[in-house]
Amino acid sequence: MGNWVVVAQYENDTYRTEFIRRGLETKEQALEELHAAAHTYVPSKHVVEQWRQVYRFADQESYLVVIKGRLTKWECTLRIAELIPDPTDPAASERARMEDAAVEDRTTEDSVVEDSAVGDRTAEVSDEPQDRIPPGY
Repeated sequence: MGNWVVVAQYENDTYRTEFIRRGLETKEQALEELHAAAHTYVPSKHVVEQWRQVYRFADQESYLVVIKGRLTKWECTLRIAELIPDPTDPAASERARMEDAAVEDRTTEDSVVEDSAVGDRTAEVSDEPQDRIPPGY
């Protein structure tokens, strides 16, 4: 389980952070996922997209995504982050990472059960970047 994540941050009624991808091993993997998500990320807010503008910040590690819906304009920031150890309790980061891995494993098992219940109508799961937020987040 890696330390890198790709997140989307935006303000709806409250300030929110959504994890797009977790457990990436290297910064390079996180940047690849970030670049892919910049043009494909769809918020859980159910915006019906008419057009999209993507701005890359000077640090090259974050994007501002502006999506024009039917009635509103929606903005979010996509960026990468690294989980760092707590200097006062190094074991705390490891425990949190293990708990996070357990949650992901349960989510994966749940989706496999759901997929098997559908039968022949399931699509193949690719190793490509996922542009949707998995259920449970």
